[in-house]
Order: sequence, then C-alpha cells, then structure tokens
Amino acid sequence: MKGVILAGGLGSRLAPLTRVTNKHLLPVYNKPMIYYPIECLVNAGIEEIMVVTGGNDAGDFLRLLGNGKQFGLQDLHYTYQEGEGGIADALRLAEHFADGDKIVVVLGDNIIEKNIQRAVGEFFAQRSGAKVLLKEVPDPERFGVAELEGNRITGIEEKPKHPKSNLAVIGIYMYDRQVFDIIRPLTPSERGELEITDVNNAYIKQGSMTYDVLDGWWTDAGTFESLDKAWRLVASGGANKLEEPALAGAKTKQRISGE
Repeated sequence: MKGVILAGGLGSRLAPLTRVTNKHLLPVYNKPMIYYPIECLVNAGIEEIMVVTGGNDAGDFLRLLGNGKQFGLQDLHYTYQEGEGGIADALRLAEHFADGDKIVVVLGDNIIEKNIQRAVGEFFAQRSGAKVLLKEVPDPERFGVAELEGNRITGIEEKPKHPKSNLAVIGIYMYDRQVFDIIRPLTPSERGELEITDVNNAYIKQGSMTYDVLDGWWTDAGTFESLDKAWRLVASGGANKLEEPALAGAKTKQRISGE
C-alpha cells in the first residue's frame, strides 16, 4: 500500500502568512505542518509516499524534506498540481505513482493525536472499495457529514445546513485502484473544483465504502482558528511521535496477519 499527501492549493485563508510560503510549510508548534501527515503514514507502516504540491513555493518542499531520510524513508516522491482544482484533481496526479496499488490519502493540513494503524490494517484486508475516517465534531455543518444506517455508511453531504449526524469525514481516505476511474469523468462543482465527496459517494453507491471512527483528537490547520487550535493541541499533549519505521511496519503486519 502507498501513501499520498495532498499539499497543494494557495492557502488563501491563511494570507498574509501564505504570501511567502506554502501553507503546509508553516510551523505547528515545533514542526512544519507537512511533517504530521508524513509521520501519520510512516507510523501506519507505509514506506512509499508521494507529496502532491503546487503554487510558487513547491521547491521548498524538496529543500525541507529531501528524500525523506529523516522519516526513515528510502525515497520521497513529488508531483505538481497546477492551480486549485480541488482534492480529487490533486489526487488524480498520483495515478502513475499508485500503479494499481491501494492508497492512503492524507490532506496536508490534517493533524491527529494518535495513529491510523488499525484502520490501515483493516483496509489492507478489505478486498476492494474504499474507507473513510470519521470524527465527532461540534460543528458538522463545516464539513462533509456522513449519514449512517447501522454499521453502514449511506451517504456524505458536503457542508449541510441541517446535518444528519455529527460525524465529519476527516481528510484521511483509503482507496483501491478504481478511484482514478471514478475521478476521470467528474465535472467541476459550483466551486470550480473536482470534489472528493463525489468520489466517496460513488463508492457508497457501489456499496463498497467502509468507515472507522478516529480515536483521539483531530484538527485541520487551514484557518487561523484551526491553526491556533492545532498549536495548542500539539503543545499540550503532542501528536503521536514518529515511531521507529521498521517497528511501525512490523506492528501493521502483525495486526493484518494476526500474528
């Protein structure tokens, strides 16, 4: 399984900070924002990772991250998104990297307290389809919101005025190889973007979408309010520290195989 981090866009909600650098290179407490999604994937045992970036500061990612050696990676892959075409538009650029494998996608401004090892292990064992991670939030109208029937997810509504649950779809998604076939015929929304919610609802319509509820806290860091919240959460308890990569991978393998 491979990992994809989506770190493009112009970060206009964080201007003027983003006039001089990409949003995902801003600090969150003692590390650049981009470190957190990389560590999220590495802690789940994923060793092949691509960063999708964009804007005028894309070269800064290479200067900061290099080949990923500081994360225990042998290599780190990069690709470039032109403009702001949306999450699904950015994801389609990773098709050649995925090369038919399942992928775990993390938005570059997502920060979690613990890890996603269990969910990744479950998806590895899942024959096909997709999986999303959900989290209870006090303001679900700000997010894509999941509708559930029993243990089945029946739909996702983007920023609903009257949410059908308080379970937000956070920016961590898992897909099989079919995701790129789903993205290809998509048309832009009213925002002019290819929406990831349309991708997720396509899997739901097929009956091949599963979900898990994230343990521990979660926040994005894409606004001044959420960036401040991320700082305070990390400073008070710390996001899950980077494990020894070989150990993280062994834990994931154990969970999948039942050893």
